[in-house]
Amino acid sequence: MKLNKKYIALNNLIILQRGFDLPEIERVIGNIPVVASTGIIGSHNIAKVKGPGVVIGRSGSIGGGQYVAGDFWPLNTTLWVKDFKEHNPRFIYYVLKNIDFSRFNFGTGVPTLNRNHIANIKVLAFDKSQEEKIADILSKYDDLIENNRRRIELLERSARLLYKEWFVRLRFPGHEHTPIIDGIPEGWEKVRLKDIADLTMGQSPESEYYNEDRSGLPFHQGVTNFGIRFPENKVYCAKITRIANEGDILFSVRAPVGRMNISLEKIIIGRGLAAIRAKHNYQGFLYYHLKNYFFKEDMIGSGVIFASVTKAGLENVQLIKPKDSILAIFLDKTISIDEQIKILFRQNQKLKQARDILLPKLMNGEIEV
Repeated sequence: MKLNKKYIALNNLIILQRGFDLPEIERVIGNIPVVASTGIIGSHNIAKVKGPGVVIGRSGSIGGGQYVAGDFWPLNTTLWVKDFKEHNPRFIYYVLKNIDFSRFNFGTGVPTLNRNHIANIKVLAFDKSQEEKIADILSKYDDLIENNRRRIELLERSARLLYKEWFVRLRFPGHEHTPIIDGIPEGWEKVRLKDIADLTMGQSPESEYYNEDRSGLPFHQGVTNFGIRFPENKVYCAKITRIANEGDILFSVRAPVGRMNISLEKIIIGRGLAAIRAKHNYQGFLYYHLKNYFFKEDMIGSGVIFASVTKAGLENVQLIKPKDSILAIFLDKTISIDEQIKILFRQNQKLKQARDILLPKLMNGEIEV
């Protein structure tokens, strides 16, 4: 069916509203997602908005688009769809995802979006059956992506549970016959991070070298594009300063201190990150070890809260190093988990790439539905 192209202003399609304040100190852990401009950043026990819902970034990170299936709490850094005007919420999610909101940024320092400035954006109008078809086509990709994301979370959790069983509860193989000496199993050592790993502190190049045209290497200033385990590359840099190599642990040294990802390739790191690599062949263990030590973001295992951490402070973090024989058994059990997580992540990258190629073609009427 040929499209007779008609356009509609965004404020005639939907009604957007600014999100709501909810300081972290006031949040009560629950099953309601707290949605910020960059995605879900936590949970609460009370919902502010009934699902399904659609949210875009208003401040800090603008645009994007997030679909939330259930009830949720959108923060004041977002705009959420208050009224879908009987349109399919999934379809509206794809409409908003297809808009380049960066051209409506009016913030001088922090990127900011004003809903009044975007009210008259014109988008292609579709009839209800076309809306349903577009939502159905694109949601198949997102459903697969979400399924893989959940599998990654389960795999990550299983490896961390094994770590805790062996190295926190000390129920490692042979623990029944291993005496505890000075608070640790015999043959284990108390070490500092710098004794077992090399650290590279990030250094930010001048912003004039930043780009989204894939010129140079992927660049990560901080945790903005961190995922469950691996970062998404969205910004590149044409000037090399400090490098993290494939497999390095990317560690946030500024708030939120202690958030971690693993680099899948050679990247440039800015001042908000450090790259950590084990001196011996137990990088996988070191990742879980640090995850446990920095059990809460901004809080080191001793309970001291940090807004930032220096290289010296990080190098002198006190850790326990198990016997090499125990480490070898642990790595043998977790290497397949780590590899499966990597495979699922790469599958999601390809699914997102395919979806994002198809999205504008559908939303701009290049492909008939």
